[in-house]
Amino acid sequence: MKKYLIMAAGAAALITGVALFADDDERYERRVYEHSKTYMQTNPQKRALNEFETTYQKECGSCHMAYQPEFLPKRSWSKMMDTLDNHFEVDATLSPNDHKTILAYLTSNAGDSKYTTKHFSRMSNSVPRDEAPLRISETPYFMKEHKGIPKRFIEQKEVKSLANCSACHTTAEKGIYSERAINIPNYGRWDD
Repeated sequence: MKKYLIMAAGAAALITGVALFADDDERYERRVYEHSKTYMQTNPQKRALNEFETTYQKECGSCHMAYQPEFLPKRSWSKMMDTLDNHFEVDATLSPNDHKTILAYLTSNAGDSKYTTKHFSRMSNSVPRDEAPLRISETPYFMKEHKGIPKRFIEQKEVKSLANCSACHTTAEKGIYSERAINIPNYGRWDD
């Protein structure tokens, strides 16, 4: 009997530990996000970069979610900016000034350019060094994280594709992709 009580206590401690770590991950992501926003507002160099972000949000975010640059390595953003005349079968050519501004913003904030949070770091580091994917959904970490999601959840009209992050990640626009913030349309919370 004592053996079972010890095992039950161990299991309870393990479950509590996992729950605490999950909470810690979310708190950590939020802290890093808030810190980076404050830092951007108070540091002159970063404030200039914030202006670059505004251009990025305006130009790229007018057609799709302005994905956080941390998702991809520098080489992917450089390749993407070099091929804007055929940006996923759309001519997304920019003025020379906007092109320069957005390229600087994306490569300065790429996943391999600065310290990033756990998920962004894993995403960028999962890309082999000799590859430069243009789609975030083609990175090995992204594919691993989304492989268990049934196609019917992805193909429904409220989602349409994995590129529509904010359809399920309710805090995607803030760069927070914790599992607690996942709410798949017509299904609900997702927990793997």
